[in-house]
Amino acid sequence: MELLVSTEWLAKELGASDLRIVDATWHMPDAGRNAAAEYEGGHIPGAVFMDLAEIADSNSTLPNMLPPPEKFASRMQSLGLGDGSRIVVYDDSPFKSATRAWWMLTLFGAHDVAILDGGLAKWKAEGRPLENGKPALRHRHFTVWKDESGVKNKADILANLHSKDAVVVDARGAGRFTGDEKEPRPEMASGHIPGSRNLPYSNLFHADGTWKQGEELVAAFKEAGVDLDQPMITTCGSGMTAAVVLFGARMTGKKDVSLYDGSWSEWGLDPDTPKATGAA
Repeated sequence: MELLVSTEWLAKELGASDLRIVDATWHMPDAGRNAAAEYEGGHIPGAVFMDLAEIADSNSTLPNMLPPPEKFASRMQSLGLGDGSRIVVYDDSPFKSATRAWWMLTLFGAHDVAILDGGLAKWKAEGRPLENGKPALRHRHFTVWKDESGVKNKADILANLHSKDAVVVDARGAGRFTGDEKEPRPEMASGHIPGSRNLPYSNLFHADGTWKQGEELVAAFKEAGVDLDQPMITTCGSGMTAAVVLFGARMTGKKDVSLYDGSWSEWGLDPDTPKATGAA
């Protein structure tokens, strides 16, 4: 599969023995929406629900942190996602959370994973079939390994401040990046990691929710001052939309891109980390 597949392609592939479809919708805790209930109310036929809020490191005080490999493998096996599966991930979230699921799957060893362009909204707009409830799941073996190069921690970012080996790309909105818009948690500082560039993740999509591609996608990075020839580290508020920018970079053909999992939830809460305000 390509990194991105169309609704037309998926409709033709429905029912293939090796195809697994994943609903990875995620909402903010205060959004008043229940992703699991929405999934049961209507999803693409055969899709399973990946609970991103639960498939995280429960021992971390930070939100959405990567789970241990053993926990991830266990959850994937329970969902029937295993070795040899072709996996298509979609969401119905304004945060394009399918990219976080895609990133974790590929980071932990899945080989054939794609995202559905336009997500559930496009599928429904085209009048394609839905099903309700939960499907019967068959346990499958998932061989797990972790690509350590794909994830960065605070120490890596601190080191990069001096080496400047990688460009740090922040997926948050411009107001939060500049510090003009206060963070949702009062104890968290405003601003951004010094030297980083700002590419709000929404800039990678058309108005209908489909991805920009080709030269149009490359232009979005260039307009943000991002040198695609330089190694890249993506960041955001809590590691969710950083995966959107990472996926967008991968669609340009870029391989040397990683994600700062702690993101601003870690950096902004630490009084000892340097912060910058204003435009990049």
